[in-house]
Amino acid sequence: MIWALVRASHPGPATAVTLVTVVLAAGIGLDGPRIVLVGAAMLAGQLSIGWSNDWIDAERDIAVARADKPIASGRVTRRAVGIAAVVALAASVPLSLGLGLPAALVNLVGIASGWSYNAALKRTLASGIPYLVTFGTLPLFVTLSDEPAQPATWWALAAGAMLGFGAHFANVLPDLDDDARTGVRGLPHAIGRVPSGITAFVALATASALAAGGLTVADARVLPLAIVGLAVTVVVAVGGIAIVVRRPPTRLLFQLIIVCAIVDVVMLAIAGRAIVA
Repeated sequence: MIWALVRASHPGPATAVTLVTVVLAAGIGLDGPRIVLVGAAMLAGQLSIGWSNDWIDAERDIAVARADKPIASGRVTRRAVGIAAVVALAASVPLSLGLGLPAALVNLVGIASGWSYNAALKRTLASGIPYLVTFGTLPLFVTLSDEPAQPATWWALAAGAMLGFGAHFANVLPDLDDDARTGVRGLPHAIGRVPSGITAFVALATASALAAGGLTVADARVLPLAIVGLAVTVVVAVGGIAIVVRRPPTRLLFQLIIVCAIVDVVMLAIAGRAIVA
């Protein structure tokens, strides 16, 4: 029951986003207790989004017999997952407020954006907007958590948004067929499998270009590192696009997407206080 409840929270994405947030917080020099609070606030919000996804999609997952979904496979009740989603959402509020009102408002906007995707927008052509908002505001949440609160640079916000947009298409690709059978038709479904795969890689490469440019402007000494990071992303993206065009998605495709995302995150982490406007 407990493990099934954890599985229903989408622990992989929740942990990944939380780690990115913590790394960025450490990069800009927040003190230890504040880094912990930043991570806790982000984790609570991400868990609430993950649980709300399985809670809201329970009937759809049951209809297509999703064995990987704890509710659909009968390992946990829909009610338990719904309660967990609400409790995590409630916990995210005081945790966020502990970082100050500006940071709290930004984090709660990101959480609300994630819930809006699960509740409605995933079924519309606006399905990418919540990812743009949630990931785009992540650097701002981190910089506003500083004392005093600081704005984030435009390029850090743009890089985060592009990282999120790419993640949206990468996340939906494996489920296109199941989604089609249950009436879900977001932007990736509308444009098709191949364009969606291409869009994922282009968005991630764009995020890398934005991070590389921002790094270079902030400190010319990191130019070689920025070039290497950008080059790796572009090479991987080109290879990924070639795979997308020539054959159906494979495990290798998603591994390449993850590589691009990791490079983007590392570049933002290396930027440190350069992401502070």
